[in-house]
Amino acid sequence: MQRLQAGRPIFHEGDAVRRVFMLASGSLKIYSLLADGRRQITGFMFPGDFLGVSVDEEYAFTAEALVHSELWWFTREAFDRFVEANPKVERELYRLAAHELAAAHSQMVLLGRKTAAERLASFFLSLVERQELVAGRSLAQFDLPMSRLDIADYLGLTKETVSRMLAQLRDRKLVRLVSQDRIEILDRDGLHEMAAGFGG
Repeated sequence: MQRLQAGRPIFHEGDAVRRVFMLASGSLKIYSLLADGRRQITGFMFPGDFLGVSVDEEYAFTAEALVHSELWWFTREAFDRFVEANPKVERELYRLAAHELAAAHSQMVLLGRKTAAERLASFFLSLVERQELVAGRSLAQFDLPMSRLDIADYLGLTKETVSRMLAQLRDRKLVRLVSQDRIEILDRDGLHEMAAGFGG
């Protein structure tokens, strides 16, 4: 098992793919650097997520721990043998690939068509749904391990806009800020309406 402190990278974009990782605890951000040096966060990883399951020879992004995180790792060859011997695992990987494709589509819609408030509402809903999947039960509160700047990079907004939109969701009694890294959903239906563009 590999243990990482917050801010430590697991691998960098362009590194040779030699290992497959499964996140056991904690959370990660994945990002790419644009030609002008700007960073684009393309996703966040949670327990149960795999990294490095790809036919590519190089990692397409950098993965970095948001909080103290633990990962199981396998050599690529050992992982391939394990998958071949376990059809159930192969089916689960297909399911995860389909989920990633759907998530990529949602992200394109998020960045292309939604307002800032709709983006943040959609982001909060996706976070709580991911954490409910891991917990195996419905959650009223969810962890927000990433910084406001990380959220802004992911949603294509400025940090100041994220703070304003969070205040707007609070003022509408849709969410409550329990702490800097924890959110309580007060009105899930209202949050869904906001995410869908019906929030007024």
